[in-house]
Amino acid sequence: MEIIISNNYEETSEKATDLIEALMKNKLKPLICVASGDSPAGIYKNFVERVNEKELDISQWQFLGLDEWVGLNGADEGSCRYHLNEQLFNPLKIPNDTIHFFDGASDDLEQQCWMTEAAIQKHEGIEVAILGLGLNGHIGMNEPNTSISSRSHIINLDPLTAQVGQKYFKTPQVLSKGITLGIASLLEAKNIILIVTGEKKAAIIKEVIEGAITEKVPASILRNHPNCYLFLDKAAASLLE
Repeated sequence: MEIIISNNYEETSEKATDLIEALMKNKLKPLICVASGDSPAGIYKNFVERVNEKELDISQWQFLGLDEWVGLNGADEGSCRYHLNEQLFNPLKIPNDTIHFFDGASDDLEQQCWMTEAAIQKHEGIEVAILGLGLNGHIGMNEPNTSISSRSHIINLDPLTAQVGQKYFKTPQVLSKGITLGIASLLEAKNIILIVTGEKKAAIIKEVIEGAITEKVPASILRNHPNCYLFLDKAAASLLE
């Protein structure tokens, strides 16, 4: 794992965007896995600006959603797909047939998992996976003690995840389950971008980087990935030795 520490959120997002652009360049229909949430939002803002200024060409890119709340999909304000529509897909007019995303409101969630894994195989793997980090160390919705061998699956949410998730909704939501790429699916990505910012993430970052590599802290497993890049601002890195 390579660790890149910057002064603030904007600089962190800029450096992460630069690397993603370099990794995706000149690839034929590369698959990029996109996470929702506050941490990667700056990357998507940069994508939109660079495309509009004709500094970045994403015409070949294929998009894969990382996760979704069970019971919700893009029609629901506050869902993972809703936020990515707002921040990325709609501003860039991304064709729907290039977006592969869990439908958390589907009657057949197992089929949604199968379709996601099939999409990864069809595109010969994930070129770049963009991830954020939960306060409990989760990546995607792979909660503490998720098996390292897990692929796309439905999971019971940690109470902390359900609590923190309320910030994305205008009214309280019952969040009990998620549907997510598994840890094994993510570890097979050719490149992983983990972006973590803010003082509130400093304690879990210390555990991820300096603690044991364990399923109890899923993000710690990324330390074994040969091409994982951890982008931190000074606040998130403040407790590291």
